[in-house]
Amino acid sequence: MSPAPLTEAEQAGLWLGRVERPGIGPAVVTLRDGVVTDITSPEAPSVRDVLERDDPAAHVREAAGEALGSLADIAPGHDEGQIRFLAPCDLQPVKACGVTFARSMVERVIEEQAAGDPDKAQAIRARIADKIGASLDQIEAGSEKAAEVKAELISLGLWSQYLEVGIGPDAEVFSKAQALSSVGWGADVGLHPMSRWNNPEPEIVLAVSSRGRILGATLGNDVNLRDVEGRSALLLHKAKDNNGSCAIGPMIRLFDAGFTLDDVRRAELDMTVTGEDGYVLHGQSSMREISRDPEDLVGQTIGRHHQYPDGFMLFLGTLFAPTEDRDQPGQGFTHHLGDVVSISSPGLGTLTNTVRLSTECPEWTFGTAAFMRNLAARNLI
Repeated sequence: MSPAPLTEAEQAGLWLGRVERPGIGPAVVTLRDGVVTDITSPEAPSVRDVLERDDPAAHVREAAGEALGSLADIAPGHDEGQIRFLAPCDLQPVKACGVTFARSMVERVIEEQAAGDPDKAQAIRARIADKIGASLDQIEAGSEKAAEVKAELISLGLWSQYLEVGIGPDAEVFSKAQALSSVGWGADVGLHPMSRWNNPEPEIVLAVSSRGRILGATLGNDVNLRDVEGRSALLLHKAKDNNGSCAIGPMIRLFDAGFTLDDVRRAELDMTVTGEDGYVLHGQSSMREISRDPEDLVGQTIGRHHQYPDGFMLFLGTLFAPTEDRDQPGQGFTHHLGDVVSISSPGLGTLTNTVRLSTECPEWTFGTAAFMRNLAARNLI
């Protein structure tokens, strides 16, 4: 059985999400006394509209609603005949920050140096570790110490564009997924069939308004195809944006007196991968080790240089880069089809998804035009 999306203690938070109601369509929901409640209205027919209000938290607390069932009733729904969780964002594009943890930056350099070949990765990893040791701990991007580490790696013949975005002044921010294409809790998550070396990436995802206000946070799996991106960073689109390759959920926890951006800064993420063959991998990522502050990442994404009229969701990056061998010695970890990935963080719940090929995941057909027609037919716009 999949882990519950929220613990009893977490249910006391202020939550904003989406579910699919069979025969009706997507609904904006919150959680009230353990009951998933539909608060969709003409005033705020989408999550985007809720987040664009002057006081989204007040709207979620005060909006009239229709009880849909307990969290336990809805959470198991995986088929189209049941109410089921969707990604808790709709019209917002999904952006992602890469190489925001200096330690995981080394793995990106290794991928590039190995040209996507896992057989070569271990030797490169050992050579780097022997030279720079623990010098990446608590490094701040753009700092004098970061420049020293960059120079050290270049002296090893390991210059990489990942060094520039990993510890230089400018962050990497890329487009992870189109609006409405992300999958939610319990859904299948997809790997492009061309990949043979890949892994999950447990991350915190910020909900940001069109004015750049950081309004809440949730969990995400920024699925990573290490061999594809390792061959060339110019293949990032093929490595990152595939059918079902972006999972977000279970719901957005809106910031209030009980949960703030400082809680995000201190967050600890745990991840478990459970294979159908009994294989289990445990991983962690600590936001305390991020090389760039979340506010800096948001500021580099939105501003006079780049506007997002519908706001955006922003993956903050991960410290997790698995090196434990799964199949062959020296090849590290890679997914098997059927793996169940559970990402959790106290206060944000648990996001659970099952790994399939992107070509085997349900096709994404419900885009912006379909969403607008659905809302219009329900007299919500």
